[in-house]
Amino acid sequence: MEEKTADEIAAIFSAAGDSVTVINTDANFAAYGTRTSDSTTTETEWKAMIQRNTEHLEIIKAYTKTDGTTSIWGSESFTAIDAAITTGKAIYS
Repeated sequence: MEEKTADEIAAIFSAAGDSVTVINTDANFAAYGTRTSDSTTTETEWKAMIQRNTEHLEIIKAYTKTDGTTSIWGSESFTAIDAAITTGKAIYS
């Protein structure tokens, strides 16, 4: 497997931003229902969605180079990601 390119790393980081948005936008079930006008999703399903996005962020943070130990990340700020992980875990725990 080859090392990820700068463009691939940027795309991964962008995908992480999408998960941050999902977690922060819908920080409670009522907000999700209001924003989406979704009356079919249950609170359990919503929590599972938040959990998937939280776990996605944890996986992304752990990405390494092909040596298996060196992080792919350089100067990216994980402040928003770390906050979203904390928020997400509080929702589904």
